[in-house]
Amino acid sequence: MKTLKTVMLSALAVSAASVVVPAPAAEAEAGDWLVRLRGIYIRPNDDAVIDPIGGTSDIGGRFVPELDFTYFLTDKIALELILATAEHNVSAIDTAAGEVDLGDVNLLPPTLTLQYHPFAGEQFSPYFGAGVNYTVFFNEDAPSAAGSAVQDIDYSNEFGLALQAGADLALNDKWFVNVDVKRLWLSTDVTINGGDITADVDIDPWIFGFGIGTRF
Repeated sequence: MKTLKTVMLSALAVSAASVVVPAPAAEAEAGDWLVRLRGIYIRPNDDAVIDPIGGTSDIGGRFVPELDFTYFLTDKIALELILATAEHNVSAIDTAAGEVDLGDVNLLPPTLTLQYHPFAGEQFSPYFGAGVNYTVFFNEDAPSAAGSAVQDIDYSNEFGLALQAGADLALNDKWFVNVDVKRLWLSTDVTINGGDITADVDIDPWIFGFGIGTRF
């Protein structure tokens, strides 16, 4: 009876441990795909040179969803394509005309990074990446307020560099949670009122993300 009780207690302990401890991740190999859905906060670290009124820029932060796809070239090297879009409010501050509302603009910055996953296939798998983004500016809306000095505004599409670090925590062999941080080096030339005012704007955003992903 004592032996049976011991066996039953041992079985219960093993069952409880299997519930508390996540299952190990699947071993990573070339050809694997990861898909993640993240919520991200985009925080521009912006600066600008504005001619002829002087001053600098102020670009608001934004929470948006992000989708990314990762493809493993080897068991530790992967490519990741990051897709997201966000609308930002833009102002010029400390200018000769005071604070100037420059309206809203949408950014689409698809970013491709080459990643190194030193512990791919482990339950906790950090990664580091570097790459390039091409940012498309669209739906530029000048301020709608009556009497605004800004009648039209245009942003040039530009290439930029990107650095990335993050980690995946496996829940089982298919699903995992993810944290990620990226820094983009992104500049754009802004033309206001057909060239009456021009600005060289460094947006350089930090992007902080948290989400869930799957492997297939």
